[in-house]
Parts: sequence; structure tokens; C-alpha cells
Amino acid sequence: MLQVISLMSAPQGQQGGIMSFLPLIAIVVVFYFFMIRPQMKKAKDQKKYIEALKKGDKILTIGGIYGKINEIREDGSIVMEVEDGSKMRISKNAVSMDATTTINQNS
Repeated sequence: MLQVISLMSAPQGQQGGIMSFLPLIAIVVVFYFFMIRPQMKKAKDQKKYIEALKKGDKILTIGGIYGKINEIREDGSIVMEVEDGSKMRISKNAVSMDATTTINQNS
């Protein structure tokens, strides 16, 4: 009788080992869905936006400079015009976001 009870308790001990890793697995899954996945989506959207830039688009740089694209060069740089008419050459990667609505509100 004791042997039957000891044999029945062995699989439960193995399940207890798997069950102890369940919270760790749940934390990894939650971390992926709330932190990693949205960050990857945001980076993908930013890359699409940078690739779709064209002459005449109003942009905001990472440094906080508003401007309008005058020229897009093959070397990955942009010539943009700022408010006073001066031109700046920046990297495409320095473009933060579309600034059309912000510039129109301030004008």
C-alpha cells in the first residue's frame, strides 16, 4: 500500500517543478507583450516613415528643429529649410516625426 502511495506522489513532484517555473514564464510573456513588442513596432513604423520622406514634407528633428525638406540626397542626408530661410544638412536618421500640424498651428 505504501508503494502505491509513493508511486502516485512521484508525478505530482514533477508537476510541482514545472509549476514553479510557470510564474517566471508568465513574467517573460508579459514583458514581451508590454515592452519588447511595442518597441519593435514603433521602430518599424519610424523606419517606414523615414523611407517615405519626400521633398516638401515638414519635419521635426530629434534636436527639436522644425523645417521643410528641400532635397533628399543619395548619401542618406536631407537638406532642410528652417524658418528664417537658411538651409541645414542633416541625416535622415535625425528626423523624429512629421511636423505638419505643429507648424500650421504656429503660423
